Amino acid sequence: MKILVVDDSKAMRMIVRRHLDQSGIGGLEITEAASGLEALAAIRESEPDLVLSDWNMPEMNGIELLTALRAEGCQVRFGFVTSESQAHIKDMALDAGAMFVIVKPFTAEDFGAMLLRVT
Repeated sequence: MKILVVDDSKAMRMIVRRHLDQSGIGGLEITEAASGLEALAAIRESEPDLVLSDWNMPEMNGIELLTALRAEGCQVRFGFVTSESQAHIKDMALDAGAMFVIVKPFTAEDFGAMLLRVT
């Protein structure tokens, strides 16, 4: 499964990558993008199976990325990994087409359970 991790924080991308590696799910090919705009280009080019995006990023935030993808007709599986825990944020994400929202802090088990649900 090809997964694109999108976060403006290099440290957070590394943490997400490590948790994915520790999830117990094999066969993951993980790439990264540092912004929504970078992710948009990467998704168009490499067509990942799943996008894991932060909510708050400069240039293009996560919900803007998801909205742009859906406007283009792209139905890539998409989820948020964010510190945003308010119910209205989760509702907005799901209404826009996200499959899930994982709230920080998270565990490798959270990622394993999510991957089992979306595959």
